Amino acid sequence: MGDFHQNGMITTLHNIAKRPLADLEAELEGFKQSRPMGLVLPSLYSELQTEALANIVEELTKVSYLNEIVIGLDRANLEEYQHALQYFSKLPQRHRILWNDGPRLMALDAKLKELGLAPNEMGKGRNVWYCYGYTLASKRAEAVALHDCDIATYSRELLARLIYPVANPVFSYEFCKGYYPRVATNKMGGRVSRLFVTPLLRSLKKVCGYSDFLEYLDSFRYPLAGEFSMRVDVINDLRIPSDWGLEVGVLSEMKRNYATNRLCQVDIAEVYDHKHQDLSLTDVEQGLSKMSTDIAKAIFRKLATNGEIFSTEKFRSIKATYFRVALDFVETYHNDALINGLDYDRHGEEQAVELFAQNVMRAGEHFLDKPMDTPFIPSWNRVVSAVPDILEQLKTAVEEDYQEFSANEK
Repeated sequence: MGDFHQNGMITTLHNIAKRPLADLEAELEGFKQSRPMGLVLPSLYSELQTEALANIVEELTKVSYLNEIVIGLDRANLEEYQHALQYFSKLPQRHRILWNDGPRLMALDAKLKELGLAPNEMGKGRNVWYCYGYTLASKRAEAVALHDCDIATYSRELLARLIYPVANPVFSYEFCKGYYPRVATNKMGGRVSRLFVTPLLRSLKKVCGYSDFLEYLDSFRYPLAGEFSMRVDVINDLRIPSDWGLEVGVLSEMKRNYATNRLCQVDIAEVYDHKHQDLSLTDVEQGLSKMSTDIAKAIFRKLATNGEIFSTEKFRSIKATYFRVALDFVETYHNDALINGLDYDRHGEEQAVELFAQNVMRAGEHFLDKPMDTPFIPSWNRVVSAVPDILEQLKTAVEEDYQEFSANEK
């Protein structure tokens, strides 16, 4: 059972009373009259072959309060896009699939590239950005949730709890971050959050001193959760990172654009498991190694915009402090695992810490070499100011794909 403790500067909405799902969904049914709701699902085509996504789609067929589902489909050819149309056709809600690799959306992307306004790399950030653009264009939702398509333990209660804080018209929240315990198959998950992000934030507080931004990030129970919801007007000014810094980047943007009393986090699941990334000890451009580097770069860039001055010497101090703090966390988690009867690979955890410590320096060196690096995708407000009808062009491209190829499926 969740507790009621509030810590940090972000409101935490707990799962204390184990409220029946039917009650939550009945309320959401009432909310949809004044605040229509939508869902964004960024997906790789390969995820259509998994049991996780099959279960997610099955659960979503039972959700009646959603006005629209927007699916971003990456790495799919024409045959695979047509398969995706058939795969998602069982959804009773209005839904559209953005075929991101299709000729229409690629032509739109090329047009934006000429203006320096397109995402500069493939990945989840780009996928989410185009899905949000379509959500703005369709005007069918005023509150929108987003979650990944690899959640092996998915229940529609996760969605109900995730979207409730921004859908309830009595609440003033503009943005909500999901959190959950990362414990599955009798061991702890969430290595990057446990062994990298939290120790790094604590280390930066020691080396750099008090920072409102660091306190803010440290208030989130699971800052790397891929599940969040927001009011649709938030999307207009939101700049989304195109790399693995997506989650931290979005949190940074929310801190920049809104007072903290307009933000919250909510307990959305008792158990959560998804596709696990490899640690990637030998390739810094893959897996958790690249993820940790990108996250560190995102945090360093944000601190620099707040006036923090970095140097090679300071990054060495940060690395050394991080290494000590993280090893203390390994001891803490080892003891926590023992009292709960969980398996704990201490050697593997310390290996991860050693790799992450190297990546703190790697991220710092990258920052010093390229201090003007800006991995954020421009906000939709900026894109619309440059191309006033861009949202209509995006909507038309998606609709034309749907009309042309869904007809072939019938």
